[in-house]
Amino acid sequence: MIKFKFVSVLALICLSLIFIPCSFAEPIENIAVETKSMENSDYMLLARIISAEARGEPYEGQVAVGAVILNRIEHPSFPDTLAGVIYQPLAFSCVDDGQINQPVADSAYNAATDALNGWDPTGGAIYYYNPITATSKWILSRPIIKQIGRHVFCM
Repeated sequence: MIKFKFVSVLALICLSLIFIPCSFAEPIENIAVETKSMENSDYMLLARIISAEARGEPYEGQVAVGAVILNRIEHPSFPDTLAGVIYQPLAFSCVDDGQINQPVADSAYNAATDALNGWDPTGGAIYYYNPITATSKWILSRPIIKQIGRHVFCM
């Protein structure tokens, strides 16, 4: 009987350690916000636009797309919020055609994190385009900084 009580008490202690919530544990979504300089919803929106605009591009190109969007927020010619930049009329074709609503690639979350943490492979670009599909003479006239994958990054 004593051996049974000891085992039962030991089992209860073990179970209580598993099921008692720890005060130092945080939900994953809160940890994501703390490691980035934007709200979690903005982080998710940045990942979504990176996924839609840079799908199939090398990882550096995905980060570059995120960096351009962040550079626009800081530039006086553009809205000063992430949503303002992304939803600016005719700014991004993926918003117009609905691709922004497709599932987000895992790499886009990582690219958003890297862009938010300051990696800017573009050297400060505020525009990018695909030279194969671009039809605007204006965008083709912008000073080119560099090409990453199929995108040209420019001022």
